[in-house]
Amino acid sequence: MYASLTLLSILILASATSAGSDCTGVIQSLNDVASAVQCKTVNIYGFTVPANQGFVLNLLDGTTVNVYGDIEFSDGFTKGPLFTVTGNDITFNGNDHKWNGSGPSYWDGKGGSGGLTKPNPVMSVGITGTFSGVYLLNSPMIAFEIWNGPLIIDGVTVDNREGNYANSRSDGVAAGRNTDGFDVGGDGITIQNCVVINQDDCIAISWGTNITVHNNYCESGHGISLTSSISDTVIENIVISNNTFVDSEQALRIKTSQTTQGSRVSNVVYTHNSASGCTDFGVLITQSYPAALGTPGNGVDISNVTFSGLNNISTTSSAYMVAVNCGVDSCIGPWDWSGLATDGGKVGPNTNCPEISGFSY
Repeated sequence: MYASLTLLSILILASATSAGSDCTGVIQSLNDVASAVQCKTVNIYGFTVPANQGFVLNLLDGTTVNVYGDIEFSDGFTKGPLFTVTGNDITFNGNDHKWNGSGPSYWDGKGGSGGLTKPNPVMSVGITGTFSGVYLLNSPMIAFEIWNGPLIIDGVTVDNREGNYANSRSDGVAAGRNTDGFDVGGDGITIQNCVVINQDDCIAISWGTNITVHNNYCESGHGISLTSSISDTVIENIVISNNTFVDSEQALRIKTSQTTQGSRVSNVVYTHNSASGCTDFGVLITQSYPAALGTPGNGVDISNVTFSGLNNISTTSSAYMVAVNCGVDSCIGPWDWSGLATDGGKVGPNTNCPEISGFSY
């Protein structure tokens, strides 16, 4: 009798173990996370994340996450990320529920330059697979850091429009600052069908290859930037297509640091993008970052920059439509810009510009 019970117990235990990851985990507070991530379906319902207790999902490979309620992060966080998700072959369905970063509690018009301590970023996304339908409201600073691939980001919203207005701490200037939509580093990443309304880069790519940015809407920020500010890094095989820019500082920008060495930006294609109301530049390629038009460095090679199809870029009358500010021999042509049309503003400066075909200042 004893032997039979022991055998039965072993069989039951073995069955439960083999089926364990097929369960559905439910998260209604941080107390539920540890058990929920043992399952390959994770359902998140609405709750408030307490201050200085980050929401971290280290998921099993192949997990599906479904969000079924709004998430709010309490104010009083002193560091970020507020939310971190990792795992391979993940399907993350946000279902357009709001994730509220409580940005107005931190905004003071200074961003990371001083003033109140601001948690940064709100969401650190280190998954492969798909990440869709997330609506992020009022990020204190950077909304998303993307650092893994291949990954498709689809139908995500960053809504920091409230940061366009002054508050009691911002001395009359826009309260939100350094509120990048997506800061991207990785290979095989696609960002598509997203909306970003903010006060800094809509999308900033700092390193990576085979990245596509398609059919996104960017308003009131700094447009889409390729940013080489770290030595010995590569930004390569980038397609930026069918994006719309409204009332941004600039629409399309490549910026490299004066001091960066041994890096390259190559094979960049802009196609069928449109912009209206750019206030500073339509298209800016500069090697004097952080200055827009300072003394350029020459430690980053920029090559094969193409405008194809039709890119209609319109600026305000006080803005430069196109400006190129390269270091000696570091912008390598020829570049085919036959798909670029500009209007509305001034003819911009041209420093060490390589041969450009199909477009004239």
